[in-house]
Formats: sequence, C-alpha cells, structure tokens
Amino acid sequence: MKKLEDYVRSIPDFPEPGIIFRDVTSILQDADGLALAIDGILKMLDGVEYDVVIGPESRGFIFGVPVAYAQHKGFVPVRKKGKLPCETIEAEYALEYGTAVIEMHKDAILPGQRVVIIDDLIATGGTIEAITGLVEKLGGQVVKICFVMELLGLKGREKLKKYDVETIITYEGH
Repeated sequence: MKKLEDYVRSIPDFPEPGIIFRDVTSILQDADGLALAIDGILKMLDGVEYDVVIGPESRGFIFGVPVAYAQHKGFVPVRKKGKLPCETIEAEYALEYGTAVIEMHKDAILPGQRVVIIDDLIATGGTIEAITGLVEKLGGQVVKICFVMELLGLKGREKLKKYDVETIITYEGH
C-alpha cells in the first residue's frame, strides 16, 4: 500500500518561483489517500480525551468532520468574518501581506470543554494560533492539534509550542 505522502501532488514554482506547493486535493480525490489521511488523524487521537473537534474553513472542515463523526464528537466550524449567523467572537491574525479575521459562534465551546483542532496544513501557524485564543477565551482547553502536512521551513509550530501538535507528513521547505 502507498504511504500518504505518495498521494500529495507537488507543484514547483507555485505560487512564486522557488516554492513547491503541496497540493492536498490529490489526497482527497483518491479514496485510499483520503482514508490514509483520516485514519492517520484518528491514530494521533488514540488515548486523547476530548469533547469536540474544531476545524478552520475550509480544509479543516474536510478533515475534521469525518474524525468527529468517527469518534461521535461534535464539530465546530471556524469561518472567515461575516459567514456565521449567530453571535460570534473573533480574532485577527497576520498574513504574509496584511491581516485576516476569523470567527466562531460564541456558544460553540463551553467552559471546561476539551478541544481538538484539525487542519490540513501548518505553515506559519497564524490561523491555528488565533483559534487557540478563541477556544481559551471561551474557557475551553486545547488538548491536541492535528495536521495532515507541515512545512517546517515556515516554523509555524513555534507559535503553537505550548500545545500537543502532531502531523502526518512533514516537508523541509516553505
């Protein structure tokens, strides 16, 4: 059987020269690749006690929902500002050029809930750092953060060093 990294399509010089883009869609479009990704995340969660899964828009939804379903947990979406219908809390975070704002429903995490965050990729870590702040503001506790892939050269893990962070695949570059 192939390994998960065998399903990742690498695209050189995208979005700019010298960058190798790691395309997660090639994992998703193959049933075996998708199964390896979801099973890999589930394996990371063996023995972890948690109440709810959080995933950021949009690929965090793709990987987080099947994990929540398989473990009979709830799923909390984190979305771009203005996309959620009820009262929200928000966090602004830095992008390469400028900032962005994410939101989650104010009642999505209850005080004392143990939270797992799942996303496809850790690059700079800014999005997930913002999400951890929202969880803690609502009184939740982040007990694990799971990624399918990590770009080590962008050092996103440094922003998350106080958390248990695990990835299935790591790449040295950007």
